[in-house]
Amino acid sequence: MEFTAELIAGFLQGDIVGDPKATVSELSKIEEGHPGSLAFLSNPKYEHYIYQTQATIVIVNRSFEPTAPVSATMIKVDDAYSCFAKLLELYIANKPQKQGVSKLAAIHESAEMGEEVYVGDYAVIEQGVKIGNRCKIYPQVYLGDGVRLGDDVTLFPGVKIYEACQIGNRVTIHAGSIIGADGFGFAPDEHGVYHKIPQIGNVRIEDDVEIGANTCIDRATMGSTVIHKGVKLDNLIQIGHNVTVGANTVAASQVGVAGSSKVGAGCMMGGQVGIAGHLTIGDGVKIASKSGVSNSIAAGQVYMGSPAMPGIKYHRSFAVYRNLPELSAQVRRMEKELEQLKAQLAGE
Repeated sequence: MEFTAELIAGFLQGDIVGDPKATVSELSKIEEGHPGSLAFLSNPKYEHYIYQTQATIVIVNRSFEPTAPVSATMIKVDDAYSCFAKLLELYIANKPQKQGVSKLAAIHESAEMGEEVYVGDYAVIEQGVKIGNRCKIYPQVYLGDGVRLGDDVTLFPGVKIYEACQIGNRVTIHAGSIIGADGFGFAPDEHGVYHKIPQIGNVRIEDDVEIGANTCIDRATMGSTVIHKGVKLDNLIQIGHNVTVGANTVAASQVGVAGSSKVGAGCMMGGQVGIAGHLTIGDGVKIASKSGVSNSIAAGQVYMGSPAMPGIKYHRSFAVYRNLPELSAQVRRMEKELEQLKAQLAGE
């Protein structure tokens, strides 16, 4: 399907600089642009590519002023990045949609399914499951007893959702993720032998959440592990039992949140952040990659390091740390000079 610059600009409420009749049929990165493709430029570090790209149309910010000739037709918008994201959504929406229920799926007779549901090969849907409208359940997905899915849920291949878990509307869960496995709960006896504590709660995921591949969210010991509306979790994340993650919080790959911790709304966690159990992370907290959090953090703070500390304190500490070899050598010289001075004074 081809789109003209005029049509795209109308959709994005942008202004055209160049040929309004220029047509594109696919998307590309600006550095890999070719005739018939549409790219975007939002990061100034990539500006040099716009002067050499072969893309037919490039979406740019309104503030962008070229310093050399640009052969591509430009569409100027308020926010090039978000506008390109809108086009990606439109592109996905226009792709052929999966339809129908596979004869190779195992669906319990008591399961309820809404309209326009897709169920792939070898999916297993157990007793009492309820599935909303327009859900897509890819091959080898498992839905345990009593699972609830809202409307427009997409479960990619190999997703496992244990019994009694609840998934809201417009939730996407990528391949291999496991929702509702037992939390890590064991109690030692007087002999040091660990005995399992039954995990009888569930996981509740609210609307508009996206969960990356091979992420695990454990069921609560009692009550619910809760992922609130709009949360975005990357691949390979571990959320422990009875954790609460606040609305619109985002977490990059390999984050781990231990049991019973509460993460506020609008937080940002870089890759490999670790949060100990039974802590409270306030709203709007930002935690840098590889930070180890062992204490609660008040709302709006920026923390980094392991153990994590306020960002300003970390930068000051790191400024000292990176100069430790020189400081150590300086201390040794001063010690030597001090010993020499003591020897001189003793000789007098």
